Amino acid sequence: MEKLFFCTHWGSEQLEWAVFLRKVKAAGYDGLEVSLPADPAVQKKMIRALDDLDLKLIAVHWDTVSPDFKVHRQEMESRLLAIAQTKPLFITSHTGKDHFSFEQNIALLSLAKEISEKTGVPIVHETHRGKFSFAAHTTHAYLEKLPWLQLTLDISHWFAVAESYLEDQAFAVDLALSRTAHIHSRIGFTQGPQVGDPREPEWTEALDHHLKCWDKVLEMQEKRKSSVFTFTSEFGPYPYMASKRADAAAHQWALNNYMKDLLKTRYYAT
Repeated sequence: MEKLFFCTHWGSEQLEWAVFLRKVKAAGYDGLEVSLPADPAVQKKMIRALDDLDLKLIAVHWDTVSPDFKVHRQEMESRLLAIAQTKPLFITSHTGKDHFSFEQNIALLSLAKEISEKTGVPIVHETHRGKFSFAAHTTHAYLEKLPWLQLTLDISHWFAVAESYLEDQAFAVDLALSRTAHIHSRIGFTQGPQVGDPREPEWTEALDHHLKCWDKVLEMQEKRKSSVFTFTSEFGPYPYMASKRADAAAHQWALNNYMKDLLKTRYYAT
């Protein structure tokens, strides 16, 4: 099974696009995960630059935020259709709201499925605070209801929400792992979605809990004989980074490269 490693654009928006892409390519990434602008002309220029460097695209949908369900649904439909026109490898979506009803979030997930089928672009849904998938135990109900539902697993959010490494919710975690189509490799802990530095010994426990989950996902994917699996290194800038630092951009870059290299080494032979 081929493993592809993607770089997040989050935290590097200050860099000129072509400069950033050359940096991504030189660091050994296979592609980029990015929230594309709404302007189609700008999108085309960005994608052309990706193609020129043979970098693949994962598109992010996060910017549907209205608390009014009707407006939210309309904005989500418009945004997903626009993103799908760029023909990314897939779209990873921040879907719904934690305060929307179960039925409302089901409607949004079903809408995404319809758009995926219409456009031919897979849409997977990130586990994220504030969204339908904000916690393991609540996401379990959606996974049981919708057998086609696929996740971008960012389990750092769930560890923070539950204030635990979910040892007592294995039933929910295991189902989520079985539906994971993409991994965000950021390390969180029981009090937040991002540790200070996963290379430091005080964060070994948190790192190990994430690795155990990811190992299970890869084992499942291998058993299914999947042809490819994707990771995005997703350590973020302040305020995910606990404090503002003079070297914040360089520190974030170093952490994401560390995660990429760690997982490449860990999963290279599988």
